[in-house]
Amino acid sequence: MSIVKVIEVIASSEKSFDDAVTVALNEAAKSVKNISSVYVKEMKANVENNKIVSYGVNAKVSFTVDS
Repeated sequence: MSIVKVIEVIASSEKSFDDAVTVALNEAAKSVKNISSVYVKEMKANVENNKIVSYGVNAKVSFTVDS
């Protein structure tokens, strides 16, 4: 039987929400193996002078634990 753990990761990007998710995944992958999914819990954009200057996500990263 496999055990699945979930961690929560906050990441941002100046490009897009998609890029922020990629940043979250890449950062999690530095210390976690066997990542199986990413669930975006929240999305947020920071605005200055009526323009979006950064995109942020709060994501849950799921991974299986070796037994």
